[in-house]
Amino acid sequence: MIKMFEIKASDLAGRIGEIKTKRGSLETPCILPVIHPARQIIAPKDMDKMGFKAVMTNAYITLKVFGKIAEEKGIHRIIDYDGIIMTDSGGYQILEYGSLEVSPVEMAIFQERIGSDIALVLDTPTGIGVDRKRAKKTVEMTLKAAEETLKVVKTESTLWVGPIQGGSYLDLLKKSAKLTSKMKFDLFALGSPTEVMESYNFELLAKMIITVKQSLPIDKPLHLFGAGHPLTIPLAVALGCDLFDSASYIIYAREGRYMTDYGTLRFDELKYLPCNCNICSNHTLKEIKDLEPKERIKKIATHNLNVLLKEVKATKQAIEDGRLWEYLGIKARAHPMFWQVFKLLINNYEFLEDGTPLFKPRALFFYEHYDLMRPEALRYHKMLIEDLFVLPEKKILLILPESDVKPFYKSPFYIKLTKALGDTLKYIQICFLTLPFGLVPVELSDVYPLSQYVNSLKLDSYVMKRILKLTKEFIKKYPFDKIIFLNHQDAYYPILRKLARIIKNSFIIDTNTNNFDEIEKKISKSISEERS
Repeated sequence: MIKMFEIKASDLAGRIGEIKTKRGSLETPCILPVIHPARQIIAPKDMDKMGFKAVMTNAYITLKVFGKIAEEKGIHRIIDYDGIIMTDSGGYQILEYGSLEVSPVEMAIFQERIGSDIALVLDTPTGIGVDRKRAKKTVEMTLKAAEETLKVVKTESTLWVGPIQGGSYLDLLKKSAKLTSKMKFDLFALGSPTEVMESYNFELLAKMIITVKQSLPIDKPLHLFGAGHPLTIPLAVALGCDLFDSASYIIYAREGRYMTDYGTLRFDELKYLPCNCNICSNHTLKEIKDLEPKERIKKIATHNLNVLLKEVKATKQAIEDGRLWEYLGIKARAHPMFWQVFKLLINNYEFLEDGTPLFKPRALFFYEHYDLMRPEALRYHKMLIEDLFVLPEKKILLILPESDVKPFYKSPFYIKLTKALGDTLKYIQICFLTLPFGLVPVELSDVYPLSQYVNSLKLDSYVMKRILKLTKEFIKKYPFDKIIFLNHQDAYYPILRKLARIIKNSFIIDTNTNNFDEIEKKISKSISEERS
């Protein structure tokens, strides 16, 4: 198999990459509209003009409708499309009808003969809601089909996709992913998520993706079947999915469902067209409603495609900006079931941290306490405890409330304080107490992201509990003889008072910006007492 995937940028577990096919390169994340090989309401060429550089069609239906003619013409002439074509082998039909009249080997040979750019093994989808015995059977049948397919594959010009089954049984998913990852596939695909997405069970979907991703090689793309919803796409990308396919654009249109950035609306109930795509900009709501059913469906489907493409582009830009976490937060507030996923993200720090850059082009945003658990913050906490070195002569820990000026050592208060302390500074480790990160040693305060953040956190019980925990861990790791809390911002007094109560050998010095000499005397006295 050929080397065909290059990662260009990443954030969380999401990445922007490039897949090399015989018909050119395909940038990921990418959504492939699913089209019927014989009936298309929207022509694939029109999809290409919209910006879709790849589509998916069904090889099994192609075989049934066109037979040998498909082998003579090739799939690109059959659907009249010059771009990249991925063919589904008929697994969905197995899920729907129970069985097919062809074998995995026959479908593999047929897909190569019709010139598929990306081809899929004829798997046996698990589905959702089946018993464990059936789920296990689908995994075994899919693994067997994968092995049989690779034995008959003749050309390396077609990229082959290894399907992963197991449904909601995470242990079976893990087993399927591990065994499939050992086979020589170019891509992998997670099967059976459509029913999960239709019920808005984003938490289960996230668990399925994470389980599979942790068992797959990082240098191979992962395809997610049926992910054609504007909320599903950013979540799936953030968890490491690279390709998607969906017929949702046309299915929703037939049902009268109009996509928005945050879900779908009933078209008949709309009072306005809340979109600026070419369909919504060039037609009034009444004009579309008055169209013949087939033409109305086409207009809504075209609009839906525009929304999906926009979502993919917005997610890519969030990766480029280093704002994928923030973008997920915005999307999460669109549906309560999505909001629950944040708890799952918090419990998978290491999985998300691997792809999160050390340095980003934008400041981090902290809105509420969930953001304290984003990978950048947890990475800093780990570094503070495990990697920081405090000079042995620094026996006093002086903690100051964070400054509006960043980096903190440029704040007027800090400059005046250190000038007053003079030679006494060599015995003092100064840290700033910040709501997003807890303690920040002054020496690190200009390291990303300790000065590159915007914070709207309030000192509520959760934030206070988090700061108490982090401060106690720091002091336990680097035992100081005395800890001094310097209170010159009333907003921080509750947390300073709490810390002074629970931490031994600590006290608060209340001050303002006009009595630095008095501060210096109190600190110097503390140092002299310790040294004596």
